[in-house]
Amino acid sequence: MNPAARHHMSDLGRRVEAQRTHLGLSREEVAARTGSTPGYIGLLEEQLPIPGVEFLVRLANALETTVQDLTGYTADVAPGTGRAGRHARMDDIEEPECWALLGGRGVGRVAVMADDEPELFPVNYQVVGREVMFMTAEDSSLAKAAAAGVTIAFEEDQVDEAFSQGWSVLLVGPARTVSDPATARALRDAAYSKPWAGGERDTVVVLTPHRVTGRRIRVRGAPGTEPGAGH
Repeated sequence: MNPAARHHMSDLGRRVEAQRTHLGLSREEVAARTGSTPGYIGLLEEQLPIPGVEFLVRLANALETTVQDLTGYTADVAPGTGRAGRHARMDDIEEPECWALLGGRGVGRVAVMADDEPELFPVNYQVVGREVMFMTAEDSSLAKAAAAGVTIAFEEDQVDEAFSQGWSVLLVGPARTVSDPATARALRDAAYSKPWAGGERDTVVVLTPHRVTGRRIRVRGAPGTEPGAGH
């Protein structure tokens, strides 16, 4: 998309494009799911302020999300405020699926020990092979932990508010600082985005997990569950 078109995008258009990209869908695929046209999906992403309620519902279903999330109604609300689902169950997630759920990048949480106390904070991450890369400030707790080669924990999750289900993935292992300037520069250049927090965050940290685990909460009758799931 050219910069001029992005400048005219509404908040809804940005959320639609972001969710479509996250799912790996083309405009043609979203159009097929909603019974519209690729041109209309493009118009919606780039110019149209907000469509009718009926189409919004179809669009949310096509993008595997909710109308509230698409319109930003829940943007400032902590996830998980709804009641637990009926007939829920929790399943372990195998390591290959854990990596698939992380995708190539996103925002997760890192836990480190600093001055004998745990610290937990959000970070932008990028998956590189079977490692996870972060960019942080030189004097941050994460950078200090990586310089010492200590074990850290990284967690990512997703919550389906409408059906009270979701998943979480946990990676545990030693972190290290990438000291070679050429390698660090190559990793920074390959990153999809700079850290959202801004500022000078040029120190490259890599987590090499020795434990990758995941859990998924399923609710019988919710999308993505087989008939009878949850027993």
